[in-house]
Amino acid sequence: MAENEEIKKTKKPATAKPKKRRVKKTAKKAPKKTPSKKKKGIKKPKKDVKVNLYSIDGKSKKKIRLPKVFFEEVRTDLIKRAVNASRANRRQPYGPNPMSGMRHAVSTWGKGRGVARVQRFSQGRTGAESPGNIGGRRAHPPTPDRNWSKKINKKERKKARCSALSATKERKLILARGHKFKKSLTMPLVVDNSLEKITTAREAVKTLKKLGVYEDLERAKNGIHIRAGRGKMRGRKYRKPKSLLVVVTDKEKALRGFRNIAGVDVTTPDRLDIELLAPGGMPGRLCLFTEGALKQLERW
Repeated sequence: MAENEEIKKTKKPATAKPKKRRVKKTAKKAPKKTPSKKKKGIKKPKKDVKVNLYSIDGKSKKKIRLPKVFFEEVRTDLIKRAVNASRANRRQPYGPNPMSGMRHAVSTWGKGRGVARVQRFSQGRTGAESPGNIGGRRAHPPTPDRNWSKKINKKERKKARCSALSATKERKLILARGHKFKKSLTMPLVVDNSLEKITTAREAVKTLKKLGVYEDLERAKNGIHIRAGRGKMRGRKYRKPKSLLVVVTDKEKALRGFRNIAGVDVTTPDRLDIELLAPGGMPGRLCLFTEGALKQLERW
């Protein structure tokens, strides 16, 4: 019994647990709505845009809706790649004849005579064949076997073409290329089908004056200048700025009236090329579509 009493005495006294404070539950406040931040970048174009349909006299007849192709995103990177690939694939292989500068009877004198060890005519002492000698071969000529072509995916090429076509309605891009036109015009310029009946350059210039695009033709005509460099000797003496692109349904008829105007190109919707829509890889060319050609673009 005494042992049990001693054990009870040695035990630590139980400490009283602190009482928990009761906290009143309050309703949680709803978080404040922060105004949504607008994403930076190109705004999505409206898919219901109408432009004026002009007559040959330059008067607007009615409003006409643009096809869906004109509302693609303008991808300058894809356009540049597609233009570079198109240019590279048009390049032809070139190089000198492998035997040019080598058709001589030559031999070397060898060492010990205090002269350079180059090939010399066997019936004289003049150097021949070696690069640097008069009439000798070229040191590192371009080889005809070189492949200049560049690859690009089909989808990327189509996307680039649609993107370049969409850029023809952007006024800022057209002005950035240096084109000049009347401020009141809607882009792209759409004219009725009677434009295709024009067969002379005189009539074509008159209609373009009435439409308010003649100033751009003068810009292209005054910008023709002689090329700097060796290209003058190789069949490309003059450089000519690009002006209006005329897209019609029948190219043969319209070509008679427009082909003799500086900087103007004529094509059909089926023949629309990335180099015609964005010369030099810079989108936003000044374009003129006939009503029939614009309807054909609805299939794109």
